[in-house]
Amino acid sequence: MENLLYIAAIIFAVAFVVLVIYLAMTLKATQRTLNNVTDTLGSLEEQMQGITTETTELLNKTNKLAEDVNQKSSKLNGLFDSVRGVGETVKDFNGSLRKLSNSISDTASQNQEKASEVMKWGNTVIDFWKKKRNK
Repeated sequence: MENLLYIAAIIFAVAFVVLVIYLAMTLKATQRTLNNVTDTLGSLEEQMQGITTETTELLNKTNKLAEDVNQKSSKLNGLFDSVRGVGETVKDFNGSLRKLSNSISDTASQNQEKASEVMKWGNTVIDFWKKKRNK
């Protein structure tokens, strides 16, 4: 029976050694995996810093571009206001010409007889002047 206890103790010791060996191998594999994760996270952090820097530069350029567009838009607003003023001036001028034309037309139709008489006298004066000049 004593021999059985020694054999059981030897089996237990061998099993314990095998367990420790497998546990050591598992811990070594875990250590390698964690080292790889650490390297990957370090690389990711460097890449994120680069992305952050580029994003900041892009945001600054976008803000400058938006400011430039706003300034140019303000200048164009002044130009459009000027063009609108010219359009209104032309419209007013056309209205004035239309009123003047209507006034002349109305006056001419009211004074048609006087106008034809003036034309006759004008023609007579021109004919007289031509005759005097030819003599």
